Amino acid sequence: MTSPTRRCKSDDNIHMIKAAAVNTTAGGGASTSPSSSPATTPDNSVKGEKKKCIIPKLFSSKRSSIGSYEEDLTQSDNNDQEMDWKIISRRKAFLETSATVKRSFSERHNSARIEGLNLSTFDHSTAPATMIKSIRVFAGTWNVGGKTPNHGLNLEDFLQVEGSADVYVLGFQEIVPLNAGNVLVSEDSEPAARWLALISHALNKSYHESVHSCDSSSHNSKHSKDSKSNSFHKHSLKSLSKSLRANSTILKTCNCPLESTTTRRQRKLSDPSCSPLNHHRDSSEEDLQSIAEFPSSNGLSYNLIASKQMVGIFLSVWARKELAHHIGHLRISSLGRGIMGCLGNKGCIAISMSLYRTSFCFVCSHLASGEKEGDELRRNADVAEILKSIQFSRICTAPDSRMAEKISDHDRVIWLGDLNYRVSLSYEETRLLLEDNDWDSLLEKDQLNVEREAGRVFSGWNEGKIFFAPTYKYSHNSDSYAGETTKSKKKRRTPAWCDRILWRGEGIELLSYIRGESRFSDHRPVCAVFAVDVEAEANNKNAKFRKGFSCTATRLEYEDLIPLRHSSYHY
Repeated sequence: MTSPTRRCKSDDNIHMIKAAAVNTTAGGGASTSPSSSPATTPDNSVKGEKKKCIIPKLFSSKRSSIGSYEEDLTQSDNNDQEMDWKIISRRKAFLETSATVKRSFSERHNSARIEGLNLSTFDHSTAPATMIKSIRVFAGTWNVGGKTPNHGLNLEDFLQVEGSADVYVLGFQEIVPLNAGNVLVSEDSEPAARWLALISHALNKSYHESVHSCDSSSHNSKHSKDSKSNSFHKHSLKSLSKSLRANSTILKTCNCPLESTTTRRQRKLSDPSCSPLNHHRDSSEEDLQSIAEFPSSNGLSYNLIASKQMVGIFLSVWARKELAHHIGHLRISSLGRGIMGCLGNKGCIAISMSLYRTSFCFVCSHLASGEKEGDELRRNADVAEILKSIQFSRICTAPDSRMAEKISDHDRVIWLGDLNYRVSLSYEETRLLLEDNDWDSLLEKDQLNVEREAGRVFSGWNEGKIFFAPTYKYSHNSDSYAGETTKSKKKRRTPAWCDRILWRGEGIELLSYIRGESRFSDHRPVCAVFAVDVEAEANNKNAKFRKGFSCTATRLEYEDLIPLRHSSYHY
């Protein structure tokens, strides 16, 4: 058994603990009544005070920490909401900016001001920029009826020298009589040389006058006149063409704008190597005298680019000296359509060349004759065969060059000659309409117009409006048509527009289409003047452009050539 004294002490301790617990739950700081509190000793009072001080502090610190935590949570929630709003607003602004960027990019990409720029591709090997130049081309055709010209024949009126074209294309038919000897044996080249000399005297008049004035100063006038007449007769076609022609080595080679060929093309025609004296020539005294009288093509205003004779057909092309070194790819082809469908009394000569970056083809033809019904079909067949069979060799060294090999492949084509299309009316009906100057009614019966409108020949070709009288057939040295002064029906021919000039291609504008009035032949010459656009390389060789750019497009400012940056944001 336990003693009473020990039990009392333990009871006191229990009461003290309970009292402390009651005080704690009551707020920790309130005092209890004396009746409910047990008796205290000094030691117990000290211990109680300590407990009263420590326990409330613990609970108050816990409550304060809980309150600060709740405040932190509230502040954190507010911060998260603010961050969410910032993210949403930025996302919205980003989407709006992206749409603006896409729209502005599309506008820039489809803008008409930079229509010529291809923003999707940027080639390292860009094509050189090009520009358009306009030149004047004179084209003339004349059937001279087998007559050889003399030195007194003046071609200045026919060539309209006062107009001063840049390029002259001159085609002749029947420069020799179309007899068996010239057709079957060998052609006579002397008339062709005479025509070349006459053309050169008309185009290079100032040069030849200066040469003759020098001759007259050292000889008496009679001797000078005789020497001029004799020099006209002793030219051979080969030597004369050499003395008048620009450097054929350069003309026949490629003039494409490549680095490999640029150096070659920059060689001037005035170099000593270009002189005709340096070419291989015959050692005959006649050739040497001929070249001496035409010492060099450098003093001429117009150089002979090419010439070709096929029996009676003769075609020559002349160009200003300044243009000669821009001409290349020179090629010549011919086709006989005469006797047995192959001899050269009928047919054509075609000359192909490039001026700057534009290809040209000049065709001189003499088609099937005859004014019987159905003869126009033979002429249609000649045209079709010429277009089909004329083939030019490929001499271009550029790998991506579109070198023209057929007549229709060229950028600009001029076809001239005695096409021999007649008027489908009787002689009497034609004469009545001519007396009334009713050319419109006659042209409605013109075979070439009828066949073209029916699409049977020269489809896609153009001809100027005719405002001149029929060019065939005139009496010798007369303004009267054959048949007016004679009653023989054998020599009578129905007047017709046999001599014509047509063209094909873009960039050709007809300026004039007239006939000459020379009585030298039974045909009147016909000539046309064209303004022709040619594509040339731009002068700024160091400029870099995007592929497909051309100076012929809408003019751009300097800033428009700088590509714009396509970023994600637009501020």
